[in-house]
Amino acid sequence: MVTAPNSLHSPAVPAKSGALPEPIVLVAIAVTLVAWASAFIVIRGSGADYSPGALALGRMIVGTAALGVLTIGRRWVRPTRRELLMILAFGALWFGAYNVLLGLAEKTIDAGTTAMIVGIGPILIGLGSGLLLKEGVTRWLIIGTAAAFAGVLLIGISSGVDGAHLGYGVAAAVGAAITYAAGVLFQKPVLRRLPVSQVTFIGAVAGAVVCLPFAGSLVSDIAAAPLASTLGVVYLGVVPTAVAFTTWGFALSRMPAGQLGITTYLVPPLVIIAGLFVFREIPTVLAIAGGILCLAGVGLSRRQSTSKLRKTIPRAA
Repeated sequence: MVTAPNSLHSPAVPAKSGALPEPIVLVAIAVTLVAWASAFIVIRGSGADYSPGALALGRMIVGTAALGVLTIGRRWVRPTRRELLMILAFGALWFGAYNVLLGLAEKTIDAGTTAMIVGIGPILIGLGSGLLLKEGVTRWLIIGTAAAFAGVLLIGISSGVDGAHLGYGVAAAVGAAITYAAGVLFQKPVLRRLPVSQVTFIGAVAGAVVCLPFAGSLVSDIAAAPLASTLGVVYLGVVPTAVAFTTWGFALSRMPAGQLGITTYLVPPLVIIAGLFVFREIPTVLAIAGGILCLAGVGLSRRQSTSKLRKTIPRAA
């Protein structure tokens, strides 16, 4: 049994794979998932008045400031050169590239469809965790991966039915899933020693720096955008970024990356329901079928054989 630290800002030894997370970890996961689901909706709304790059930069400026406040008075551990490089990679990929790609995707496809595509991220995290973090890669993970990508292909076909110009939105959503998964894999190892708040803050700074080329667009968009859209940018920085990434990092420091990544399969259904109520948008039947196939792939990837002879795929040297 892992003893939980007294705050969200301390590193901890993660629980063993398959162990039931502690209640505080479950709460952190719930807060993260609800906040991230809301982000898809707000991005879709504010994205009508903000370009993807400007939206990402504005979100990261607010998020970095909020995260900076959360680090005041907290313990600071000097990272090694390797740890610092991993944190910067995590921030550039997840805070920077991911947010820009997500904004691009939601310019052309609805929030629910985008969320279903990004939902393949847990599969990618599972593969990366098994191969790079040595958490194991099972045959079912490979089968689930195949099913999930078949679902993405089906969603891609559905976008082609509605209009060929939507294809780049699907591609951007796939890119967002890839950068999200890569960010998690860079983030997890450093959480074994460094405080969650410190890692998240440095990553946010890196993400903001990556988005700085969009500063001109942000200034012009702020001048032209209605107040509601600008408040949406502020919300994205405070809740889905500062709050949710802190609770995510807290959970990630206490359970395997592959196991935690699977919990995000709940995000697409939440986004689809919210999108229906807020925008009266719903994915096409073919896209929903593809999304179900993606979720089925995620489920299959977590299936474990009851046989003691269960095998894992050997890792390359």
